[in-house]
Amino acid sequence: MKHILFIFLLFICFTIQAQQTEYVDFKTVKASLYIDLIKAEVTGSVEYSFDILKATDSIFLDSPNIIYDSIEINGLNNFNLNSEAIVLNGIVKRNFVQSKDNVMVVKYHVKPKKALYFINKDEGIQAWTQGQGKYTSNWLPSLDDTNDKMEFDLSIKADSDYQVISNGQLLNIEKSEGYNTWHYDMQKPMSSYLVALTIGKYNKQELTSKSGIPIELYYYPEDSARVEPTYRYTKKMFDFLEEEIGVPYPWQNYKQVPVKDFLYSGMENTSLTIFSDDFMIDETSFVDKNYVNVNAHELAHQWFGDFVTATEGKHHWLQEGFATYYALLAEHEVFGDDYYYNRLYEYAKELIVQEQEDQATALLDAKASSTTFYKKGAWALHMLKEIVGEQVFKQAVKNYLNAYAYKNVETQDFITEVEKLYGQNLNSFENEWLLSKTLPLAKMRATLKQNESIAFLETIEHSAYLSYRTDNNGYVPSSLVTELPKGFYTERLAVLREALKKPDYPTYKDLIDEAFNSNEIKTRQLLAQRIPEGFKAQNESLLKDASYLTVEYALMNLWSKFPKDRAKYLETTKEIIGFNDKNVRCLWLTLALITPEYNPAFNDVYLRELKDYTSSQYGFKTRQNAFSYINNIQIFDFETLANLIDATNHHNWRFKSFASDLLQSLSEDQKYKSIISDLQEQLKNK
Repeated sequence: MKHILFIFLLFICFTIQAQQTEYVDFKTVKASLYIDLIKAEVTGSVEYSFDILKATDSIFLDSPNIIYDSIEINGLNNFNLNSEAIVLNGIVKRNFVQSKDNVMVVKYHVKPKKALYFINKDEGIQAWTQGQGKYTSNWLPSLDDTNDKMEFDLSIKADSDYQVISNGQLLNIEKSEGYNTWHYDMQKPMSSYLVALTIGKYNKQELTSKSGIPIELYYYPEDSARVEPTYRYTKKMFDFLEEEIGVPYPWQNYKQVPVKDFLYSGMENTSLTIFSDDFMIDETSFVDKNYVNVNAHELAHQWFGDFVTATEGKHHWLQEGFATYYALLAEHEVFGDDYYYNRLYEYAKELIVQEQEDQATALLDAKASSTTFYKKGAWALHMLKEIVGEQVFKQAVKNYLNAYAYKNVETQDFITEVEKLYGQNLNSFENEWLLSKTLPLAKMRATLKQNESIAFLETIEHSAYLSYRTDNNGYVPSSLVTELPKGFYTERLAVLREALKKPDYPTYKDLIDEAFNSNEIKTRQLLAQRIPEGFKAQNESLLKDASYLTVEYALMNLWSKFPKDRAKYLETTKEIIGFNDKNVRCLWLTLALITPEYNPAFNDVYLRELKDYTSSQYGFKTRQNAFSYINNIQIFDFETLANLIDATNHHNWRFKSFASDLLQSLSEDQKYKSIISDLQEQLKNK
């Protein structure tokens, strides 16, 4: 009977949710929250203002797992908080008549199971939110429906050792013994999945856009030297996007905050982008792994996704496709035309592979992949601009944003704005790009070949570049390629890849010498991946390049290729850590442990360090690297297996999946089976 009642109530929830926006309009949310970092708990009091548009017998708030302490509507508080309906999903049953400016106040507490995460960071705790989709209601009673936009003002009380950062403008900080309360104000409505907060220990750098918008760039106190390479081009891209889009930035300010073990690269919360601290990089990292694209993408979302929001999943490209495209335009402004077309070329290749694997869908398919929504969406906008012309395209985007400011949109809303200015219907464009799962490859190739770099790459992809003529005296010198191309670096890489496969090519040595002698990191990085024969000294020079990827590739491949010099290579690279995931250091420790002639007296020290990297003290990418190397040389022990079991409960699903798969594999090995079983039993009994 309870099971039937639960299903019935769940059905009621879904039915009410589907209809609520027709009957109830929530307008403002004023939340006063206490975040207990030690207990990982939220206690809150929230005031909602709403209008009843049509008479209804109930209203609700999404609030999974939230425990209500009291509910009051227009001064009345005689609600049965023990009823299963309220416990289930915040439903309030009462006859509501058409009315304006109603007020509901709820008090509640919750230990969030998702959407608000409490992370051990150094000697303290860090908390951050990720509400993408419909998850904010796990810590703040709200509405998962993206079509019900509200103005959210948050006041957040937390331990005074920490900073609190949230949406909107900080009005003031109210200080009391041991605690501070941070009062934030939003002036415009937004969907609830964009409500956000972070709590941690930060410093910040402040900039101002050309239009006067305050830009706050947060960083950990120990990362002051990383601020410039991490946030490089931020102001330039902000100013560019405001001008290119033609609509002023729609919020009071813009903040960016790094957090540990974030679920994704970044998230475009309104006025507050939260991003993975893996992108807090040093100068050396910039060439291989920087924040520029993520930075531009999340910033573009402030217009496309936050300012105007898709009504449902099938129109998701209006957010991700637009953000991807405008991020690419911002990068074009920074890096130039060749960069722009090479990225489009990369996107095209990903889309072609997806189609070849029979995984392609129409862009207007709610179940489309991220590749489709992001990269096909960007391609669709690029092609649309070519069809209608830049002037029409830019004005149509501007009109579209202004017409639907702070509202929800469908694809046809955008298409209609373009057609108004273009003067023709766009049925052909819609059929090719929005409704078909098949790529218009001929048109894509035609637009790509407008760029000389891509025309070159397309040509050599289908015909051998390193070929030559012969006569009775041997090869004809004038028919040989004697140097790498002078165009964009991807052209040189393409020719170098071909050369590395043809060591008998007459000018092979000249081409490889030129590549080694270049100061181009990507070119030398390719050599580090291949370690061509006959260039030992040049190959060894790669270990000193200003690129952590180059050093990682070179160390691994030189160590494998020249066994007698392994100790020398380890000595050369012993001080290099690498990216935040310690890519070089984890490799180095592993190689040092299996190189008997290199400092064997320090093996215990090396092993201790590698094992430490598997603990929750470190970010999940560092842990994954350490687990992978420990698995490669099969040195798991009680401690590292316990850390692996802990990892199977991690909030990041990719890392959790990795750990679960590895644990399952090890559980089938007699060497580890009983240890794992004992550890799991101990955890059950705790």
